[in-house]
Amino acid sequence: MIITTTPNIEGKKIIEYKGVVFGEVITGVNFLKDFAAGLTNIFGGRSGSYEGELIQAREEALKELQKRVEMAGGNAVVGVDIDYEVLGQGGNMLMVTASGTAVRIE
Repeated sequence: MIITTTPNIEGKKIIEYKGVVFGEVITGVNFLKDFAAGLTNIFGGRSGSYEGELIQAREEALKELQKRVEMAGGNAVVGVDIDYEVLGQGGNMLMVTASGTAVRIE
């Protein structure tokens, strides 16, 4: 399945628009990742634990998006946008939302 941020797919013809679809993931960041990120904050550098969590959440949101496109009868997604939000009282929840337009291409 082609998933793209562009409004069309070069070399492909969109024959039907199936509607806007979403893939959402909300994940918690645990104590150990918070601790490791805190050390990175003190000593500098990149936070591998948070980056890994972010990558995993984004991949899961795109997989969920793909499932919903298939359920809508599409075989591609155009105009994809990915948003990130921090939720929860302590900011310990990460929400990733992927949205786009499900289409049928030939």
